[in-house]
Amino acid sequence: MQLQYSQKAIFLDRDGVINHDPGDYTKSTSEFMVLPTVLSTLAHWHSLGYVFVVITNQAGIAKQLYTHHHVQAIHQYFQGLCIANGFTILDFYYCPHHPSYGGKCLCRKPGFLMIQKALHKHKISAEHSFLIGDKLRDIEAAEAIGVKGIKIETNQSIEPNLIPTV
Repeated sequence: MQLQYSQKAIFLDRDGVINHDPGDYTKSTSEFMVLPTVLSTLAHWHSLGYVFVVITNQAGIAKQLYTHHHVQAIHQYFQGLCIANGFTILDFYYCPHHPSYGGKCLCRKPGFLMIQKALHKHKISAEHSFLIGDKLRDIEAAEAIGVKGIKIETNQSIEPNLIPTV
């Protein structure tokens, strides 16, 4: 029996969707540059009843380019910006693995384990939710578990009309 949840969410990939992706890894808060329309668009979607969950691969940890602490500091910094704009990120999920550095895992996108955990933990309806990502693996992860995927170009501004209004 599948549980029916009513909460709707927008899952967000991080690098290239929330913040500028420089083409390599964002390793610190000083390198974390929120894209121009992100905060105002998220505030608009929040007013429509959406909650937000960040779902991000962070293979730089496996490659020893930065640590869990660095990722958590970036997420805490971004949460502060969100709070200042009248909403919060419900949760952050990240995969620290890379197949070439320590083997395969179930959480790395295109795997959907991070999304699945969020759906169940927060009683989110997959059917009424979206994932915005800039890579095919983001969309594959979302659609494999019944969340609608929306692919954008890396570093593209997200606008309120990206999510269809019901």
